[in-house]
Amino acid sequence: MTVAERSRIDWAPIIDAFTKALGSDRVVRRKEEILVYECDGLTSYRQRPAVVVLPKTTEQVAAAVKICDRFQVPFVARGAGTGLSGGALPIADSVLIVTATLNQILSVDFDNQRVVVQPGVINNWVTQAVSGAGFYYAPDPSSQSVCSVGGNVAENSGGVHCLKYGVTTNHVLGLKVVLPNGDIVDIGGEVAETPGYDLCGLFVGSEGTLGIATEITLRILKAPQSIQVLLADFTSVEAAGEAVSAITSAGIIPAGMEMMDNFSLNAVEDVVATNCYPRDAAAILLIEIDGLPAEVAATGDRIAELCRQNGARTMTVASDPEERLRLWKGRKAAFAAMGKLSPDYYVQDGVIPRTQLPYVLGEIEALGDRHGYRVANVFHAGDGNLHPLILYNNAIPGQLEQVEELGGDILKLCVRVGGSISGEHGIGADKRCYMPDMFSPTDLETMGWVRQAFDPELLANPTKLLPTPRTCGEAARSVAAAAFPDAERF
Repeated sequence: MTVAERSRIDWAPIIDAFTKALGSDRVVRRKEEILVYECDGLTSYRQRPAVVVLPKTTEQVAAAVKICDRFQVPFVARGAGTGLSGGALPIADSVLIVTATLNQILSVDFDNQRVVVQPGVINNWVTQAVSGAGFYYAPDPSSQSVCSVGGNVAENSGGVHCLKYGVTTNHVLGLKVVLPNGDIVDIGGEVAETPGYDLCGLFVGSEGTLGIATEITLRILKAPQSIQVLLADFTSVEAAGEAVSAITSAGIIPAGMEMMDNFSLNAVEDVVATNCYPRDAAAILLIEIDGLPAEVAATGDRIAELCRQNGARTMTVASDPEERLRLWKGRKAAFAAMGKLSPDYYVQDGVIPRTQLPYVLGEIEALGDRHGYRVANVFHAGDGNLHPLILYNNAIPGQLEQVEELGGDILKLCVRVGGSISGEHGIGADKRCYMPDMFSPTDLETMGWVRQAFDPELLANPTKLLPTPRTCGEAARSVAAAAFPDAERF
């Protein structure tokens, strides 16, 4: 269905169908109520859907999707709305299916180390539910206190501990999914390995283009006996990058390894006041190790030695839970702290080989200078997942377009050194036009075949993930206008 055809949709029978299937209290139609759903965490783009539905069960999700299929109207799934790539951004004349009210932990099985949750369950709730028995859920995005598991599945989210324990896909055993035609299927299972195609692996990270997950079976881990966090500060960002390479080259895989530059750490201290980040440091590394007590002690000594060999000035070691939390508190609050420095920021999510860290960080600084914008660097150093935050003022006409161009240059840099345009935030509406920089036309065509196999009508989150058209230049001129004719840019 074209944009022009959608503009002629008669919504009265569609609204009536939703009301009969879900109840009037689960159908949101008033403009002032829809307003809160017009964007996700990428607030630069806003588009109101035609209608919002709030299903409470798998069957209600399926009923809503079947109505969309019957009337041939596109739908977008939305969880907590914390995504940073525009993945949950509605399109014009679409239905927004909100899964936030599917928020129950359905079962906990400690013997087999798994839990079953609905998509609206908040990430941190999983650990809270199992911590009393000595377990935890490893994937921990910085937004873990507010982001939902369904959104984590859609974007294949990571977090501090993804270096050692992997991202969301490594912890999802099975899924109950509503397909784009409304059928309900179970993929994966309750064990790590199942025969046949790895449909579970295919679905995780598909950004809502293959259907909507309504039940998610997660793997939980036994809490380690000992945990230690080290904070090392450096006189240059390059030296900190060399320390990261030295640690991983030595065969050490920390539970987490994060870097913050001087710009970022001072913003954090201004807002959070941890009083543990040296304000004159060019960069700091936060390194967490876990395991048996003797192993942690020996590994901590070796990491401290490698950091000093690569220019670390001082080392702070924390084993006490409260002290560890204090060291991590600033890193978890880094994005929010940017509000102290600038009215707006634009964050990217590129990935690079660890060996390229010193070079790429220097290039990002040069790109920022060339474009005339400050760039703060906060990132998962261990796996090379960068989060450059470009500071700007949306109230000044033209700045958004300029920082988007700078962000695009950073992504192209990541690809040029052998990396990726996304590590955990997804492609969404924000980065789809850069997919051809990373994938060949044949690659993209193959992805399109997979998408059409699940969704031949292309109703599930259309215009996201894959570029249409396939070149960034054409996309910049036409895709946004075609897909979001009424979208507002701020």
